[in-house]
Amino acid sequence: MSKSDNTFYHKENKYAIIMAGGVGTRLWPRGTVKTPKQFLDIDNSGESLIQKTYKRLERIFETTKIFVVTNVSYKSIVKKQITQIPEENIILEPIGKNTAPCIGLSCLYIQNFNPNALVLAIPADQLTRNVEEFEKVVKTGLNFVEEQKGIVTIGITPTKPETGYGYIQYVTDSKIENKETQVSIYKVKTFAEKPSLEIAKEFIKSGDFLWNAGMFIFKVNVMMEEIRKHLPDLYNFLDVLSKNIYSKEFSRILEQTFSQIKGISIDYGVMEKSDCVYTIKANFDWSDVGSWDEIYNLSKKDALNNVTQGMTVMINSKNCFVLNEQRITAVVGCEDLIIVDTDNGLLVCKKGDSQSVREVVDFLRRKGYDQYL
Repeated sequence: MSKSDNTFYHKENKYAIIMAGGVGTRLWPRGTVKTPKQFLDIDNSGESLIQKTYKRLERIFETTKIFVVTNVSYKSIVKKQITQIPEENIILEPIGKNTAPCIGLSCLYIQNFNPNALVLAIPADQLTRNVEEFEKVVKTGLNFVEEQKGIVTIGITPTKPETGYGYIQYVTDSKIENKETQVSIYKVKTFAEKPSLEIAKEFIKSGDFLWNAGMFIFKVNVMMEEIRKHLPDLYNFLDVLSKNIYSKEFSRILEQTFSQIKGISIDYGVMEKSDCVYTIKANFDWSDVGSWDEIYNLSKKDALNNVTQGMTVMINSKNCFVLNEQRITAVVGCEDLIIVDTDNGLLVCKKGDSQSVREVVDFLRRKGYDQYL
């Protein structure tokens, strides 16, 4: 085994953070505040998204070094769905404050075990189907950040002009190729928010944009230093927590501190400002499963391009997605519809418009119909 391969397998130095605190709005009425999408069996495979994520990480990390950070209200779900996780590896946020506080709090815990830890932070609610390629990409990133100061974000080679994803533009002449894995790393030029269709087409045409997968690889002390530089208020709060982490009052101090922390994403707070950000150009099959349209696209179709889950009767209908949890659903003479029927509500949506489902959730929240969320 070469020196580089040895670096890959410094197991005592590799940690993973699964970010599983999001409540989500785009998969209503099945995805709800009580059971957000990371805990759902989206593709009817018998495993939830977080279970699939954990299984992928077990190929790379020791079980004792995989952490889940989630909202305190989801602790029991995490324990039920991931029975092998040590309870002390479940990090509980009293209030969701986006990914920067989430990653900062997780780093605080890991730093106490190993101040030089190499860390992968990954969302719980994504679908990755080429696990061998995923493993190769992650190992390449871990190797890179051990040898060089930097934060690596995983970018996915786009297959279409997608408006539901953020984008990463990379510097084309900055290519660093790992000869063993043949995985390429580039310096990041800029990050772009979710674009309009026309701008997304321009991104694809330019050839130097990747989908932002929201996965980050870093050495824990480098990430903490970048938070200190670019998010000093958050760093100060984390410093207070660090000094009290072994105190009997830690839970109370954590709740009090998180109530004061400003919610901000790691992308906006650190990645867009740091001068040591790189991206891996990855080619594995990936989706953030962010809409019912995306679930339709990922699902197996029948001869008329229908996708059905539950008791369904389809007559003279095509190109439809139908999911129901209890009642029988009959669809007659319809095309290009998304129909989702659950105890929380019934959604009927034209295919292509499912990104607007979040507006339904916003409406219900404004009206005080929390029982349906």
